[in-house]
Amino acid sequence: MSNGFDIQEIQRLLPHRYPFLLVDRVLEFEEGKSIKAVKNITADEPCFQGHFPGQPIFPGVLILEVLAQASGLLVFKTPEYCPKEDSLYMFVGVEKARFKRPVVPGDQLILDVKLLWMRKNCAAFDTTATVDGELATKAEIMCMFKPQPQGS
Repeated sequence: MSNGFDIQEIQRLLPHRYPFLLVDRVLEFEEGKSIKAVKNITADEPCFQGHFPGQPIFPGVLILEVLAQASGLLVFKTPEYCPKEDSLYMFVGVEKARFKRPVVPGDQLILDVKLLWMRKNCAAFDTTATVDGELATKAEIMCMFKPQPQGS
């Protein structure tokens, strides 16, 4: 297990940018096996303008997205799994998703992602997101590499 890495390394690995880059920091990383990362939920998240005004709740679909981004970091930092530069890493499936508690401004999501399997250009992960040790979300997700369209 190695130490984590900061936002500069995250931006080097993921193509996402504000407002859609959701992983703030990686705490722990075990090549080809697991990653532990952080998403700080702040009151000025763009989604809170409409979800829900007066009672902001971080959307479950964005929790799934941040878990998928963390899975991408795990894959991109594992040399034997890292795709060619002309590939897009895309979130393609979710199973067994459960949302156990609302996530609100001031919460810190701790993201735990474990690789279940990797075949050719597709991978599956067991994921959890917790707040103060309490389970917020869990899901199995799948992501795959697809060739980037020409001219992109």
